[in-house]
Amino acid sequence: MRKINVKHILKTLKKIPSKLIFTIVIIIILLALIISLIVVQSSKQKSVVYDGNNIDENKYPGYKELIDKLEEEHPNWTFTLYYTKLNWNAVVKHESHSAERKTPLNLVPDSSSYSGEWPCKEDNGKTYDNGNWLCASKKAIAYKMDPRNLLDNDNIFQLKELVYTKDANTKEGIMSKTKDSFLEGEDVANAILESAEKNNLDPYFIVSRLIQEQGKKGTKLSQGYEYNGKVVYNPFNIAASGNSQTSILNNAAEYAYSKEWFSLDKALSEGISFLNTHYMDLGQNTLYFQKFDVIKQGELYNNQYMQNLIAPTSESNILLDQYESSNTIDSKFNFIIPLYENMPEEISEKPKEE
Repeated sequence: MRKINVKHILKTLKKIPSKLIFTIVIIIILLALIISLIVVQSSKQKSVVYDGNNIDENKYPGYKELIDKLEEEHPNWTFTLYYTKLNWNAVVKHESHSAERKTPLNLVPDSSSYSGEWPCKEDNGKTYDNGNWLCASKKAIAYKMDPRNLLDNDNIFQLKELVYTKDANTKEGIMSKTKDSFLEGEDVANAILESAEKNNLDPYFIVSRLIQEQGKKGTKLSQGYEYNGKVVYNPFNIAASGNSQTSILNNAAEYAYSKEWFSLDKALSEGISFLNTHYMDLGQNTLYFQKFDVIKQGELYNNQYMQNLIAPTSESNILLDQYESSNTIDSKFNFIIPLYENMPEEISEKPKEE
């Protein structure tokens, strides 16, 4: 191998005019900056309104046909493509079981309906929260996270942009869904509607979240729970976590006590503001994004509203039912569809039950 003659190189460089060397250095620096900017831009998440032709079917297989079918059936709907710039397999891996994480990001009910391939095998049947939850398997997470499984009339509302839509949300619609529930009554319906409009939030989403969290009849946190000598309310179950029913209740009650939520009205109003500040303002503006934090506003996978993997499905069912019941299903809604890099052509399959 020929040796590099350093002295010869140095002598040659000395012969080059200093102005030319300076120019070359500047060009190299500029090129480095341009390359750096290109790299940053290529990894930056972005939203693009779908126009029927602006999706690469080779990179993102299986989306276009499903979106076009929905668009044909619902001409008032619009669709936004959200380029997460995240690798599909990496996302599913991060959401799945990890020995480094004390509590799984995703749980499934410990029931026959979610047996077989639904729970993860790594925990060997270990239960979480109140003892009725198991860690979700990678296959279950992929199935629920794959946006292509949501592009139909039954599941699309998991991707609805949760903003206030004039004329689509009515007091009567809220009262119809909250009848015979802990939210029953015109005063509560008015309070939800007013807070929703003030915070630019879908009031039907608020109802669906409350029923998802509390059930129709409510729990101690919506009916009033005594803590430190005061009756507190926390209908959105904010900070309700722990490995026993007692710890879950006390953690949620402690949060409500610190916020002085000593009435249901105040807990509802400020809970709605909490949703706006802690999720909507961060770009987590769909049921999907509130469950799966794939938005680069902070640390990924960190700001997830709930561990229940099934929650977006059940919430969207309640949301859809409200719009169907109030005959506003074909209002001007926008749906935000996440796109991942290196997605397989095959849509993720539903886990098999035992």
